[in-house]
Amino acid sequence: QAIILVHWLLTVWGCMNHMFPGSYAWGNFSVLAVGIWAIVQRDSLDAIVMFLTGLLLTVLTDIIHISVFYPPSEYLADVKRFSMGMAIFSLLLKPVSCYLVYRMYRERGGE
Repeated sequence: QAIILVHWLLTVWGCMNHMFPGSYAWGNFSVLAVGIWAIVQRDSLDAIVMFLTGLLLTVLTDIIHISVFYPPSEYLADVKRFSMGMAIFSLLLKPVSCYLVYRMYRERGGE
């Protein structure tokens, strides 16, 4: 539950300044919705596998979004800097989240 809350907050802060296209928000929020499904259905291996797969895919898409849409330094206002920093921080936390979700998968009886 903490994973969902932290990534939701960082994604909201990352989307504050409309630097990223809608695909950034849609991708991250849809994966978090699958994470909520994985929390609600504790006995479902499918939900936790989909959540883990979604997190891994958003690592790739976040790297692409940040590298393509990072503004030049002369256009970095404080809000843009904060928003971009939160998106980068979310990206850096995702491997840790993937590890924790994988441990949950193993606890639920995954191979």
